[in-house]
Amino acid sequence: MKIQGKSALVTGGASGLGAATVRTLAAAGAKVVIADINEALGRQLAGESGNSVSFIKTDVTKEEEVRAAVDEAVKIHGGLHIAVAAAGIGIAEKLIGKNGIHDLQNFNRVLQVNLIGTFDVIRRAAQAMTANQPDEGGGRGVIVATASVAAFEGQVGQLAYCASKGGIVSMTLPLARELSRHGIRMVTIAPGIFETPLLGTLSKEIVDALSEQVPFPKRLGQPLEYASLARHIIENDMLNGSVIRLDGAIRMAAK
Repeated sequence: MKIQGKSALVTGGASGLGAATVRTLAAAGAKVVIADINEALGRQLAGESGNSVSFIKTDVTKEEEVRAAVDEAVKIHGGLHIAVAAAGIGIAEKLIGKNGIHDLQNFNRVLQVNLIGTFDVIRRAAQAMTANQPDEGGGRGVIVATASVAAFEGQVGQLAYCASKGGIVSMTLPLARELSRHGIRMVTIAPGIFETPLLGTLSKEIVDALSEQVPFPKRLGQPLEYASLARHIIENDMLNGSVIRLDGAIRMAAK
């Protein structure tokens, strides 16, 4: 799909992977709506990016706000062609830790944001995309979700995060198969260890140790590398139904 002139929605678009994606899509000629809970950062990014980028405050755990974000993109840009679901949170908590068993509300919160929030964005975006006129290749839209290598090699203390990202991985192929009749593609990116605000929950020692586990390049991933892959997915019509690891060949150790 050609990005120039297309309408895009990026959840979690105010910072990290999402912000890099907003900048990349806008630079490629897309009209982008940032959907994020962080109003200050979201409006700041929209202001920096020119008239092609706007912001709507969105908590992906609230159905009415997700619907409003998609409706906003359709209303102001005449449709929705691209959706990138990058909103996510993480916690570090063992099943049986020093303070007792894993808090059920903490587990539920991570799934609500990462898995159910992503699903809600996908279903609303896909519904809007079905109204688009197909392009020369028959495509009406592209959806990019965000998982994690933690879906495959979960570490101790990442139960909620791994479960949420594993759910996104498992949804990818059946969604691609179902949406194919509408000309909508579905692909998931599974990043390794990236420099994002999510790492702010981890100590420097843990981050340094994780960096050392990356075979090559031996460093943390950069948000622009995620955004560049998202752009390629959108532009390459043969990418569909896949989960693409973006991880420098890292395979996570147990802890």
